Amino acid sequence: MGYIDGKWVPLIMMTVIHMINGMVNALIKKVLDGGINHMVIATYRLGISTLFLLPIAYFWERKTRPKLTISISCQLFISALFGASLVLYFYLLGLTYTSATLGSAFTAIMPALTFIMALIFRFEKLNMKTKVGYGIVLGTMISLGGALVLTMFQGIPLTNSQEQASPLTHLTKHAHWTKGCIYLFISVMFFSSWMLIQAKVNVNYPCPYSSTVILSAFGTLQCALLSLIKTRNVEEWILKDKLTIITIIIAGVVAQGMCTVGISWCIKQRGPVFTSAFTPVMLMSATLFDFLVFHRMIYLGSVIGSVVVVIGLYVFLWSKSKQVDDCEIKKLPTSTMEEEKEDENDTNVNKLGNLLVIPMTP
Repeated sequence: MGYIDGKWVPLIMMTVIHMINGMVNALIKKVLDGGINHMVIATYRLGISTLFLLPIAYFWERKTRPKLTISISCQLFISALFGASLVLYFYLLGLTYTSATLGSAFTAIMPALTFIMALIFRFEKLNMKTKVGYGIVLGTMISLGGALVLTMFQGIPLTNSQEQASPLTHLTKHAHWTKGCIYLFISVMFFSSWMLIQAKVNVNYPCPYSSTVILSAFGTLQCALLSLIKTRNVEEWILKDKLTIITIIIAGVVAQGMCTVGISWCIKQRGPVFTSAFTPVMLMSATLFDFLVFHRMIYLGSVIGSVVVVIGLYVFLWSKSKQVDDCEIKKLPTSTMEEEKEDENDTNVNKLGNLLVIPMTP
């Protein structure tokens, strides 16, 4: 186990995981362009990941899993609605109108938006009199500014592509682009809300794998019901295209199943801030895969907005890491048992919140 616990293994693992998720985003975009109901993809993906993670959760946490009461089940059902069903509904809908690059870029603003909502609902406190406080606010504003650029400014195409032969006019394309960005932003808002909801759920049910399985199971049912909004045609659930079948299997088993286990291990080894810092790898992977394999156009607005979002993300993460370090330095060595228990719960919440980022997003 010596080489597994080395300092380079988490770095390599997180790079590979986000490269996979970027490619999966590009594959799902390709499948959506074929006209398949986006909620059919979401339902199958969550269902497959549930079956994959079920034995892992059962054997890994069978000795530590608390009793699943009706109250906890209701909390997990609501958590699945915000963190799985509605997120996937708007994310995949936004992906239909935009690109995998844009979907990955909006994912990068998630930490900053979650922090804003945590401040509003008093989950977090911020001291604006310190440099760290200014850094957190600056990183948040830069990230949101990048999201605004992505939404409002498409710009000129920087590459040549077969998409130029599309019959849609530039005005229609821009309208679809803006609509898709709005859907993507709504999905990020739902996910940020879910972070706060799940933080409370984790206190009562602190089992990451079991919680993920239950959320995925509830999400599968909810996505199946949401799919009725668009169509009730049973034939849409019968998958015939090989690319669609392969994409959904890869998305369920690899992106949401195996990557979940890998990310949980990396969080345990290096912490949540380290794990979040690799989000731009998914953005670059989706862009390259989109361009090299599917020959999609890359727009100036996507490049500028993505760069701004990434800069804001790193400013935010750097400031948050400094804030955590300052809190650890100021912490007194003679803390009470209740304080230690509270700190342990907070740590579990932070770890679980970041752990479930991958299972709940496309």
